[in-house]
Amino acid sequence: MGISTLIGLVAAFCTTVSYYPQLRECWQTRTAGDLSLKMFITLATGVALWAVYGVLQGDFVIIIANVVSLCLISGILVVKIREERARA
Repeated sequence: MGISTLIGLVAAFCTTVSYYPQLRECWQTRTAGDLSLKMFITLATGVALWAVYGVLQGDFVIIIANVVSLCLISGILVVKIREERARA
């Protein structure tokens, strides 16, 4: 494993796990509070596109990081969408 792959893995780990505390808070409180639905939908779209880009480039670091991130973001979106529907 080269240094660039190692740096990519560490960067991917940091950015991916950064969603976990927010997801945990959302699931525990069952609320997404002031989180922006539009922002998280846009973020999820961008992360999904990065995963596709990783597949097209054959870069496992990009693929793994973005698929895991998308799963975490999706969990937050589930809470936010449920909350929005309950308000309506």
